[in-house]
Amino acid sequence: MNLLGYRKVAVPHDLSEVTHIDHAAEAAPDHLGVRPGGIDRIWSAVEQLYRTGLQPAITLVVRRRGQIVMKRAIGCLRGNGPGERADRVPLSPDAPICLFSASKAISALLVHKLAEDRLLRLDDRVADFIPEFAAHGKDRVTIRQLLAHRAGIPQLPIKHPDPSLLRHWDAMVSLLCLAPPFDPRFEKQAYHALTGGFIVGELVRRVGKIELREALQQWLAEPLGLNSLSFGLPPERRAQAPLNYLTGPKPVWPITKIAERVLGVDFARAVSASNDDAYLSAIVPAGNLYASADDACRIFEMLRNGGTLDGHRVLSEATVAEAVKPVGRIQIDGMLNIPMRFSPAFMLGENPVGLWGPKSRDAFGHIGFMTVLCWADPARELSVAILNNGKSVAPTAILQMAKVVGAITRACPRLR
Repeated sequence: MNLLGYRKVAVPHDLSEVTHIDHAAEAAPDHLGVRPGGIDRIWSAVEQLYRTGLQPAITLVVRRRGQIVMKRAIGCLRGNGPGERADRVPLSPDAPICLFSASKAISALLVHKLAEDRLLRLDDRVADFIPEFAAHGKDRVTIRQLLAHRAGIPQLPIKHPDPSLLRHWDAMVSLLCLAPPFDPRFEKQAYHALTGGFIVGELVRRVGKIELREALQQWLAEPLGLNSLSFGLPPERRAQAPLNYLTGPKPVWPITKIAERVLGVDFARAVSASNDDAYLSAIVPAGNLYASADDACRIFEMLRNGGTLDGHRVLSEATVAEAVKPVGRIQIDGMLNIPMRFSPAFMLGENPVGLWGPKSRDAFGHIGFMTVLCWADPARELSVAILNNGKSVAPTAILQMAKVVGAITRACPRLR
């Protein structure tokens, strides 16, 4: 449907036609502290999100006290994008979907692994390892500041960058090293949507003497038994992942201006570029990790559990504690223009209410392209991954996603 530029998917009256529940994976929630009827209310909220027509594909995994209580998908892998009228291909709960900015949290863990191995410290200067980063006074920037969006490089120092530039790693690193800082005092937080990830990745390459794909595989994917985690998608796996779609109303000013400031390109172009070979073949540490909801949730469950999963230690408890420690007080972010509090990896929860629901100050996670959500809440013994492929500026998309988060936190009350 394309009425006055409003893009929606066709939603069947009977949602069972596009629903896939992995019953074998889901544990009975009763003995896990989930409130009676809580799972039904969560799924009802997800169904209402799907009924908006703004999300062609949604996958969800929720873990409570270490066990999966929901592993589900709704929507289509192919054949039901906005305006499409093709044969529908059902969506599997294990489909890989782009994490977009939620990639930052996982890429940051590679730096924390280097710190655990005593190859660097978070309070070392970035320029100690990447000397050219010292240009324009950036010699003062620490690794901790870089991971917490305080390195002063929220944007590339060029206007209207072409998305194909993402494929040219050395050029991206060079541009960012030469960039003058957003804040010469490095006191202001300014969200680094894609930029900071290239410096993070260059740290891993130079200090760890390992390429990013190998580090991701050896340090996280293999120890956690993850089947789908990867930077981008190789051609042979692309048929397994749904495309990303622009949905809802056509973005207009001031949304277009904000998107261009944060992303470097306008909203619609960013969505389109995410389906291109240039994006899928590149390594974009802050933006193009692909994973299934189960794999993403396993990472956050490991973090919630102090670095272990299924009895195997992946990171030390001290490393996890350092990764979730706040950097500075909450402040209005210089790029997002909303109050945010970061750790050197994550977007943090707040009291009385925050990104991860009410009374969520202990929670940590990351948002990807507005509606991809991955988080853990130790006080609730909860870990969640909600992945989707509809990118929309419609207020309904955000409101309905907030209702899903609210349903999850109400169903899973704080245990400690």
